[in-house]
Amino acid sequence: MSKDKLEFQGEVVDANKDRFKVKINDSFIIRCTLSGKIRVNAVKILIGDQVIVEVSEYDTSQGRIVYRCK
Repeated sequence: MSKDKLEFQGEVVDANKDRFKVKINDSFIIRCTLSGKIRVNAVKILIGDQVIVEVSEYDTSQGRIVYRCK
């Protein structure tokens, strides 16, 4: 993780093509896309999955899904 990135764990609540909405702390929702490694390895993300999201500290409304928890 680099200095200007924050990581959160949340749950996927909505999925449209390559855009996802992830709920964090039962109140905060972040719009997310998939990271390159997730796309290359064809990892399927479904509604209800627990994921780790990487968010820029400058814009916390958007992020990137970097890991799907088992």
